[in-house]
Amino acid sequence: MTDREPTATTNLDRYGHEALPWGRAHAELAKGATGPDTTHFLGTIGPGGRPHVAGVGAAWLDGDLYFTSNLAARKARNLAVNPACTIAVKVAGLDLSLTGTAVRVSDVATLERIAAIYRNGGWPAAVAGDALTAPFSAPSAGPPPWHLFRFTFDTVVGVATAEPWGATRWRFDR
Repeated sequence: MTDREPTATTNLDRYGHEALPWGRAHAELAKGATGPDTTHFLGTIGPGGRPHVAGVGAAWLDGDLYFTSNLAARKARNLAVNPACTIAVKVAGLDLSLTGTAVRVSDVATLERIAAIYRNGGWPAAVAGDALTAPFSAPSAGPPPWHLFRFTFDTVVGVATAEPWGATRWRFDR
């Protein structure tokens, strides 16, 4: 998948501000911030309908977000049953909420590219079989290996936290 443009834009602002341009949100997402200063919050739904939220270190690649999980973790178990999920993140000047699906990725080329992004962000990830490993991870991550998931969004809502103000929903074809 490569970066894409929205197929529909809806201005959600009730105070007279213009719709926010997708380029503003895209530029912040594409910076690919990883590390302790940026946390993406992944929301999943369990088999019984109970919601679950977990902080993940997401990496941007070719228009999608990627994150890792031990397969025994609640988020991975939820995604195995229902791939629908959300990711929320605060970036410079915007609060973003993305809705889409996440699926496991195991091809070595993608694993290598994502491991390199994580290494550049300070996490010494390496490919091990069909997953990633490292000498450490988040305290809640569980033991390695950490399997890779690709999050593909179909809707993004952005609320400006800095000028120019506004609130906008962008929809995308898959």
